[in-house]
Amino acid sequence: MYEEVQTILDVSLGSITGWKQAYEQNGVDGLRLNHKEKKSYLSSEQREEVLRWLQTKDCWELGELEYKLAFEYDVVYESKQSYYDLFDAADISWKKTTKLHPKADADAVAEKKRFSHCWQTTATKSKQES
Repeated sequence: MYEEVQTILDVSLGSITGWKQAYEQNGVDGLRLNHKEKKSYLSSEQREEVLRWLQTKDCWELGELEYKLAFEYDVVYESKQSYYDLFDAADISWKKTTKLHPKADADAVAEKKRFSHCWQTTATKSKQES
């Protein structure tokens, strides 16, 4: 169901999860647009906290970062580039899927679907390319 909403509205899974949580907590009022109340930046201390948090895993989805910033720091960026810049500052880069014929290996297909939109640490990427 989430994937259908994501496709129709062209939003991240993190946004959908946030909307669901807002609705569960505040009903319809929780869904009202309130961008004016949200900050569009992190303080230096908050930015460092987020960068440390990003470095705790090898693989990320953009929605996870969007969700964390919105609900823990009350920050929503207008441009996805701001989120990408945080990934870059944490030495995390976009992982491209491998060119493997889907019928060749069922496990590879499942893994590709799982990480089709994934960010990973630069160190992990280097190890995989070796």
